[in-house]
Amino acid sequence: MSVLKSFFKDTVIYGLAIVLPRLINFLLVRLHTDVLPNESYSENTEFYVVAAFFNVILTYGMETSFFRFFSKNKDKSAVLSTAMITIVVSTFFFGILLFLFRVPISEALRINTDFYTLLVGITLIDTLIVIPFAYLRVTGRPIKFAVIKLINVLIMVLLNVLLLSKTYGLESLRQVFNVENNVEYIFIANLIASGVVLILVLPYFFKAKLQYDTTVLKQLLRYGWPIMVAGLAFVINENLDKWLLPEIEGEFVNGAYSACYKLAVFMTLFIQAFRMGAEPFFFNHSDKENATQTYATILKYFTIVGALGLMIVVIYIDLLRPIFIKKESYLLALDIVPIVLLANLCLGIYHNLSIWYKLTDQTRFGMYISIIGAAITIAFNLIFIPKIGFMACAYATLIAYGLMMLISYFLGRKYYPVPYDINRISLYLLVSAGLSFITYYHFDRNILLGTVFLLLFVALVAFLERNEFKQLLKR
Repeated sequence: MSVLKSFFKDTVIYGLAIVLPRLINFLLVRLHTDVLPNESYSENTEFYVVAAFFNVILTYGMETSFFRFFSKNKDKSAVLSTAMITIVVSTFFFGILLFLFRVPISEALRINTDFYTLLVGITLIDTLIVIPFAYLRVTGRPIKFAVIKLINVLIMVLLNVLLLSKTYGLESLRQVFNVENNVEYIFIANLIASGVVLILVLPYFFKAKLQYDTTVLKQLLRYGWPIMVAGLAFVINENLDKWLLPEIEGEFVNGAYSACYKLAVFMTLFIQAFRMGAEPFFFNHSDKENATQTYATILKYFTIVGALGLMIVVIYIDLLRPIFIKKESYLLALDIVPIVLLANLCLGIYHNLSIWYKLTDQTRFGMYISIIGAAITIAFNLIFIPKIGFMACAYATLIAYGLMMLISYFLGRKYYPVPYDINRISLYLLVSAGLSFITYYHFDRNILLGTVFLLLFVALVAFLERNEFKQLLKR
């Protein structure tokens, strides 16, 4: 149980490092949707869709590879130095190519050339800081990690407010950049904030002795390339809808869909916070006694917390929504929120289950599973968006993540058996989803009834887990 407490402690710290900055940043949704028309918000979304693709390609799975081999190899300095040098050199050459061919690439990606230049700058900086951040995580320095992340988002938020807000905006500052489209201020703020972070993590580039081990490099690349392919497939699963909608339904609809999709951020933040603490923990704990039982317990409690989060957001969405989205034109797509929340919970469970192929060095399976999910996403969106509009995007996300979760579970039973309490996990997932959907779609978001359902779910969990809760309280 002390191992679990250590895990939960690190996860809470990393959670604050991820959740607090992202939550502060999420508050910008209200500013952006107030200031920008739907069409400009759609441009903002498409910008970050492309950035997500670039980030996966430029890092080529190196972050997870670094976790694996830094924990595994005795010569940790060689792993750190080799990973750092490789990322710096490849980023430099990628950057040259991206700038040289900026016109054809920006046209192919449907991005304004000025936006594209900012996009490349942000992506290159974010790639360079991947290994320093990974080093902080794998060496157990969550406080430093959290402080730098918080500085990053505070700079970004401050610049957004100064450049976009009519109340607090500074006209003199806006004139420095002299842009024609307000959405460009968002990208400028991001570039400046990322640049500051790069300066803050520069000392970590010199933490290891300067050495380059080709054997380590081959290990990193062999382990990482399937993760890169899986990452590209994940970006398709997560972002293809926001890329296709402008072409099929128009920029206005995509702006509304993208804004309402942000309301699922509460589940996304929970998953990201969990992964920040869980990934290095899973690798470092793999050789410990009862490791698989620990993994099983973690997944059960992850599902309980995620299920509670799903119900809370869905039941109280009419109270939460005005805080982040006020303009009526953006509420067109509000009905996607319960579906997207459930989809992201399935994704979080998948990330838990995926530890089997990472610990057995069979990352190709992660690639295969993600490709299957991407194929479903592409096919479902292309077939059904013209028929049922943006709701097809939400259904595609749920089906893809749900199937990925199931495939990973059944493959994991064969290659790395973990004694998951599948009956309890399934029960919590189905009951919370069922009660949430009934409240939202059948009873028209009735808060009183939803609260009763929430209390019933809490009572169910308390009853079934009463023995484990007693043990935890005793310790």
